[in-house]
Amino acid sequence: MSNQNISNKILYWYDNNKRKLPWRKKTSIKNREYFTLVSEFMLQQTQVATVVPYFINFIKIFPNLKFLANANEKEVLKNWEGLGYYSRARNLKKTAVNLLINFNGRLPKDIEKLKSLPGIGDYTSRSILAIAHNKPYIPMDGNVERILKRVFLLKKKKEISKENLNKKKSFFGYSKRSSDYAQAIMELGALICKPTLPVCSLCPLTENCNAFKKKDFIIRSKNKFNKVKYFEANIYKQKNKFLLIKNKKFNFLKNLVIFPMEEINKKKFNHSDYKKINVKMSNMNMKILINDNKKIKKTRNSVLLDKTNINNYILPSFTKKIFSSLTN
Repeated sequence: MSNQNISNKILYWYDNNKRKLPWRKKTSIKNREYFTLVSEFMLQQTQVATVVPYFINFIKIFPNLKFLANANEKEVLKNWEGLGYYSRARNLKKTAVNLLINFNGRLPKDIEKLKSLPGIGDYTSRSILAIAHNKPYIPMDGNVERILKRVFLLKKKKEISKENLNKKKSFFGYSKRSSDYAQAIMELGALICKPTLPVCSLCPLTENCNAFKKKDFIIRSKNKFNKVKYFEANIYKQKNKFLLIKNKKFNFLKNLVIFPMEEINKKKFNHSDYKKINVKMSNMNMKILINDNKKIKKTRNSVLLDKTNINNYILPSFTKKIFSSLTN
């Protein structure tokens, strides 16, 4: 089957099954560029279902590039709170400023110029060129990788390498509807060619798919190492208020407000009777010991928070989780 037939089949499926996502709604070219920029930053390492409500709220607060560029960074971070990876929000604001100053408020159509902007790398630049500018790029995200692994039944380490997967991407061919086509392939992976229990009965590619023919749908993934780290959160309380500090100590979530913490060893964690919570962060599983037996101890860059003023600060999810375990 020709690449043209494959692209036609995928686009036909997409036209009849695509999700109604807020950044896909019909709007002006300038707005589409802005919607694409914001959604692509939010979708870096975050699932669509999580992003949708954040995107809707973000666009209400910062309806265009100028609003975002002129906004206070704290306000931008506050409206990003809960999405994690806060450097994305900072880079998005920096990019908005850069676009206004150097590109007349428009997204450049050159890949190297795009990659020169804060927070835009190889994948995001290709997504923007395809979706916002209708350029013939197919960004390689996890959904696209999964389709290729199943179509060609790729299992070995060399077969699933980035280099080989990029070669295999020619399977999709191209379409004049590059914007829709890039989204269609990713949509097919997200809704049909799912990591487990793919919905083959609705897939337009079963005739081409070796995994379907051999009934072997197990995906070989690149090894991702999630570190397990142990921490002790020291709780200093004054009446109903808890002491928190600006994080200058740990490389993750720099400058955000956390409970005073220190990294401990597994033995101390396991042999303690204090309350314990688990938090998953990107490439780290945090196991946190909550030591609430501390006397109040004011430190530099510290604040006292309770339920009445907690919303005035940008808090990481694990800080909120500790706070919730203490107040409930």
